[in-house]
Amino acid sequence: MTKEFKIYTKTGDDGSTGLVGGTRVKKYDVRLEAYGTVDELNAVIGVVRSYKLPANVAEMLVEIQNKLFNIGSRLATDEKGEAFTQKLSITEKHISFLENAIDEMERELPKLKHFILPGGNLAAAQCHVARTVCRRAERRILEFAENEKVQTEILKYINRLSDFLFVLARKLHASSGIEEKAWKKH
Repeated sequence: MTKEFKIYTKTGDDGSTGLVGGTRVKKYDVRLEAYGTVDELNAVIGVVRSYKLPANVAEMLVEIQNKLFNIGSRLATDEKGEAFTQKLSITEKHISFLENAIDEMERELPKLKHFILPGGNLAAAQCHVARTVCRRAERRILEFAENEKVQTEILKYINRLSDFLFVLARKLHASSGIEEKAWKKH
């Protein structure tokens, strides 16, 4: 029989939270900003996934969401918990997954000749929101990495993911038949 999982523990009522490994830190710690923004990104990708998408795109997004949970777990781990989350590491294979998806989508798109304004259909527009949250997550992770060890592949994955989300936005936009709006310098 498994133990019942309760949503509230009351242990954070003092403004702290526990890391994987047992260390308690303030809820505004840079580490929590990093993995909290990754969690926000995961939620925004969940919104993208709620739209009617091609099956292969929805499957890719589920794979990405799983990797984001892995990244969040790794970032939420102190030295004592390292052995517990080691198997959740991001690898070059995961980065290649994104690169291959980007290359495949770009083959179907017109060459990018100018900056484009975010928008289009709702799914494409939401991909742009996800992309900007992804860039913020990258900044928070880099800030955290100034003082703590962060797996290099995590940084590469997040950087590549923002590129993936940009290209996916363009692909979803193009498939809707709506013309991209170029940035016009006035």
